Amino acid sequence: MQLVIISGRSGSGKSAALHALEDLGYYAIDNLPAGLLIPLAEQARVQSNLNRVAVSVDARNLSRDLDHFPTIMRELTAEGVELTVVYLNASDKTLLERFSATRRRHPLTREGKLSLSEAINEEQQLLDPVASLAQLTLDTTRLSVHELRSTIAREVAKAPNQPTTLLFQSFGFKKGVPLDADLVFDVRCLPNPFWEISLRGKTGLDPEVASFFNQYTAPEEMFNDIRQFVEHWLPRFVDSNRSYVSVSIGCTGGQHRSVYLAEKLGEHFQSLHPDVQTRHRELSSQPKPL
Repeated sequence: MQLVIISGRSGSGKSAALHALEDLGYYAIDNLPAGLLIPLAEQARVQSNLNRVAVSVDARNLSRDLDHFPTIMRELTAEGVELTVVYLNASDKTLLERFSATRRRHPLTREGKLSLSEAINEEQQLLDPVASLAQLTLDTTRLSVHELRSTIAREVAKAPNQPTTLLFQSFGFKKGVPLDADLVFDVRCLPNPFWEISLRGKTGLDPEVASFFNQYTAPEEMFNDIRQFVEHWLPRFVDSNRSYVSVSIGCTGGQHRSVYLAEKLGEHFQSLHPDVQTRHRELSSQPKPL
């Protein structure tokens, strides 16, 4: 079993680090009490999906559990657990600014006995037993969330950069824009096969509809404009450590124009990008890998 323990002061990026490992296939558990680490290792022996686990341990733990953290680590190592402790920190000023920006309450101020600055200092003392055992300590003061995720993937998971999934999704505006859309293109200005009685019951997947569009120049012009835009900007999305980019193509009903263009774009990018999918929301809820 490989166990990665993410700890650090609140606001230092523990959630982003945990999510990065989860995206890389780790079974992720947020704020596991330190006293449950040994039972977790025992459970992993009988569950095949627990061979790579990432947990966050923070100051919300009972203080006695944190005091016993070195003993818990020794027992885990003796049981053959491959253990990595990562400790995240940031300057007091940065943590204050992050809490001010998000307007979230610090875990140690919930009882109203400590100010935010006092809670930040108190938390450091509580987590000293964890910090002293960390194999990797990261100062996130000047790290963006994307840089932190990349560092965790490289230094902790020893993983190469994972390819960004590029999804081309057709949809109908009358049923609403997809909530997961990153880029939205409106193709309702194109000629509509719906008004051809023989094509009304068909979709953009049918060759008869493709033949209809081939009579006009506008569908090809629209395809080339969207293609060029995605080709130009996709590397920027990839460089920002995005795991998923959804390009949504919309027409009125999501049956003809948007389906035709989403398919055409997916086929084009299949040879240019390692992970491309197409989905036609109004035809099927299941993605179709290319």
